Amino acid sequence: MLYICIPSFDEAPTVGVLLWRIRKVFQELSREYEIVVYDDASTDATAETLAPYGDVLPLTVVRGEQRLGYAGALDALARTVTRRSRYARRDAAIFMQADFTDQPEHIPELVKRFEGGADLVVAERPASQAGPVAVQRLRRFAPWLLRPFVAVPGISDPFGSFRLVRVSVLRDVLKANATEGPAVTEGWAANVEFLLRAAEHARRVETVPLEPRYDLRPRESRVRPLADAVSLTRFGWRSRGRRPVVKPTASPAPSTTRTAR
Repeated sequence: MLYICIPSFDEAPTVGVLLWRIRKVFQELSREYEIVVYDDASTDATAETLAPYGDVLPLTVVRGEQRLGYAGALDALARTVTRRSRYARRDAAIFMQADFTDQPEHIPELVKRFEGGADLVVAERPASQAGPVAVQRLRRFAPWLLRPFVAVPGISDPFGSFRLVRVSVLRDVLKANATEGPAVTEGWAANVEFLLRAAEHARRVETVPLEPRYDLRPRESRVRPLADAVSLTRFGWRSRGRRPVVKPTASPAPSTTRTAR
């Protein structure tokens, strides 16, 4: 089973179309799947938009009555998936955004590496200047903010939200961080924190270069370069020295593959 995990806050203009695009992908992928959306107390028509899709798609919507934020949404999704999964070693959770930044058509690239034995598959954004000005600014400075404190060997871009995690790894993350979940920080720092915690339990980590899209969503970016930079710096300082041990594979691997223990 593949669980497509989507945190959503005020994404009524895009989330319905996104679900239909996911459906189209799985018509060709021929894998059993379930979409799990966490509606983080949206104030727009997100709930009304999602409602009819439950009749035609394998969809579970978890509605938050109070706003939790991005980290809280990740935690709720992770706990929902680990409770529902019957075969944690065979199942995987794919986390992606609801605003068209992460493309459903790229899901097969993540699944291919999961089927090859990866426990954690990270989509890395190619080095380019594409995207809103706020995103470009944060991408320019974010690596420098974290480099003195935190690193995941083999991962050049730990900031993205699009990734696949084996459900057994998710369970280990929740067990090891019972009161906090996958992350407690917000924004890009939450993505880094989630990655660090998952990599500590993954036997094999792989990366795949996938270009996000910023030109399809109808709203402005929610990235705030200064606030997110401060959050990253604080997270890096609190997490200094956390570098999961990485060992090379026994046989030569593609340049996008790393093995972690």
